[in-house]
Amino acid sequence: MAKREQVRPLAPAAERRCSDEEGASKHHKKRSRKCVKCCVFVTAIFVILVTAIIVLRFTVFRVKDPVITMNSFTITKLELSNGTTPKPGVNITLIADVSVKNPNVASFKYSNTTTTLYYDRQIVGEARNGPGHARARRTMRMNVTVDIIPDRIMSNPNLNADMSSGILSMTTYTRVPGRMKIVIVKRNIVVKMTCSITLNITSQQIQTQKCKRKVDF
Repeated sequence: MAKREQVRPLAPAAERRCSDEEGASKHHKKRSRKCVKCCVFVTAIFVILVTAIIVLRFTVFRVKDPVITMNSFTITKLELSNGTTPKPGVNITLIADVSVKNPNVASFKYSNTTTTLYYDRQIVGEARNGPGHARARRTMRMNVTVDIIPDRIMSNPNLNADMSSGILSMTTYTRVPGRMKIVIVKRNIVVKMTCSITLNITSQQIQTQKCKRKVDF
């Protein structure tokens, strides 16, 4: 007589359902861990990029102040009577040698520049120069010609005494508005400089000079 095959009884439905739920739970946990790892990776990359941008922004790409310097002043067309007093109707011209130093890694582009000349707190001359640019880490020099208004300076009651002393004290104010762009960083910059100068009438050169600079953003 053939042996009766033993048939393993089927697992209860509750156990099968529990096993399926465990498998699904493990799969869900694996997916959750992958999502968490992906989020952590993306966040880390974002933090690194932001940190790198900030570091570059305040180091390599930091916008540094352009430096404007008054190198020299030269008087031309000055004709004197008795060696001390300017002749009536004679135009007096001052030529200022000005340099703009750009310490940045990008060009500094500036628009029209102005230089105003004061004598005894009164405007006696003004000059305007066209736009230009100072190349990266370079110094640009330009000659600014200031034509003095004869009537204004001749009408000043202190002029004769100053001319007789051989020393003429004057003040210049130079303004250079421009713009700097370093990659994505853009900044409007206005460089200002005020100089107190004393001119030697005999040599027609600067005897002393003291300048103050200011940069506005």
